[in-house]
Amino acid sequence: MYKVITKEGFPLATCLSLNSAMETAKAFGQFVTIRGPDGMEFVGRFGVDSVVDGKTPDGVAYTWNKASRIGRVKRN
Repeated sequence: MYKVITKEGFPLATCLSLNSAMETAKAFGQFVTIRGPDGMEFVGRFGVDSVVDGKTPDGVAYTWNKASRIGRVKRN
């Protein structure tokens, strides 16, 4: 059994599989916690995977840049 719990700690749903719990969380559209039978927890706003106008869906500026992460270019 997987329990879907709201950010405030209220139970939203109980699901038989992780897939159905994630679909429930995605349909709710808010930050949730999914607690599994083995004690593992998954947290977040499910179904969100985009950056629009330089911001993540929760409004935080997205500044990650691959060029600044790969290190300095070696020159001969």
